[in-house]
Amino acid sequence: MIKNFVEELTWRGMIHDVMPGAEEHLMESMRSAYVGFDPTADSLHIGNLVPIMLLAHYQRCGHKPFALVGGATGMIGDPSGKSSERNLLDEKTLRHNQEAIKKQLSHFLDFESKSGNAAVLVNNYDWMKDFSFLEFIRDVGKHITVNYMMAKDSVKNRISSESTDGMSFTEFTYQLVQGYDFLHLYKHNDCTIQMGGSDQWGNITTGTELIRRIGNGKGYAITCPLITKSDGSKFGKSEGGNVWLDAERTSPYKFYQYWLNSSDEDAEKYIKIFTFLTQEEINTLIKEHQEAPHLRQLQKRLAEEITAMVHSTDDLENAIRASDILFGKSTSDDLKRLNEKTFLDVFDGVPQAEISRADIDEGLDMIAALSAKTEFLKSNGEARRALGENAISVNKEKVAEDYIITKDDLINNKFVLLQRGKKNYYVIVVN
Repeated sequence: MIKNFVEELTWRGMIHDVMPGAEEHLMESMRSAYVGFDPTADSLHIGNLVPIMLLAHYQRCGHKPFALVGGATGMIGDPSGKSSERNLLDEKTLRHNQEAIKKQLSHFLDFESKSGNAAVLVNNYDWMKDFSFLEFIRDVGKHITVNYMMAKDSVKNRISSESTDGMSFTEFTYQLVQGYDFLHLYKHNDCTIQMGGSDQWGNITTGTELIRRIGNGKGYAITCPLITKSDGSKFGKSEGGNVWLDAERTSPYKFYQYWLNSSDEDAEKYIKIFTFLTQEEINTLIKEHQEAPHLRQLQKRLAEEITAMVHSTDDLENAIRASDILFGKSTSDDLKRLNEKTFLDVFDGVPQAEISRADIDEGLDMIAALSAKTEFLKSNGEARRALGENAISVNKEKVAEDYIITKDDLINNKFVLLQRGKKNYYVIVVN
């Protein structure tokens, strides 16, 4: 059953431009559409989530999604919104990145569907690698004028920018190569729609023009807005750089925290874009949030939905448990369930001291642990006073002066967490 894709995207705030006739075209029967992804890394990041969600909603509305990995175009560099060219990647690296990207996309897209609209991953390197330059300029280039290409905003902005040395011929031809991808998929896969961010409109419409002039057919363009944050900072970036979908690059805990820390205004926008919750569910959540904003229900539900989708429900539970360690009630057992990466993420920036394994094997008394061995507290006297005030915890559990730290206290066989009061933490690293 075909559902109205454009209508679904519109209420979610995911439509920027729709070529006339595209909505009617989509309502007639199952259609194929594609979105391109840059394969210059072996992981996508949350900046890619909007086009991923476009394809996911597209499939859920009964249509067939194609994810195009730009193995060829990734070797050139897209001028849209960029100020410099990309580095050339070898084929082996591109293939590795392609497989990693497909694995991430499979969290959102069904590549195994038996209902005729299974998602398909394609790589434009496969059809561009044997295309000679002479063939390309003869068969493709002659159909698009330089005047047409110069009129594109992505080209005009790059050429007129004072911060660059202009634009290389390689990058200038990017829109032709991307346009040819659309023509190729139109001819070989009956793909009639290309989607992407609003900065891709110029490149996409070059493709529709090639389909009209060479394929004697009709192609359509649909773009979504570029996501911005209400405070003006860049969406998808944290203090450590990109927020990646790969757990090795950005841990599920840090991923969860990114969404949890969204402002009220952003969370209201994001929950429509980055989840599959219905309009009714989202409206109810927004209403509940407005009645009790301090509970941050909107941010919590957003973080839960998207972390489970990108990673897993187990990773989500671990991320919640890790968050509770700093901000809620948790136990020594909760701490010991954390893997090393998550533990270090949770206590990132907390002062540390290294001690030898021999100290732990012999048993480390609390005065030494707080003062001489770590300098967490300035003196033995301050350590005794804090212990006497019942202000010291080891791995979240209160201890007295007679407590001895042993190997049974080790988290991941490596860490011990000291705490004074509610907010002063210290990590002992055992080597």
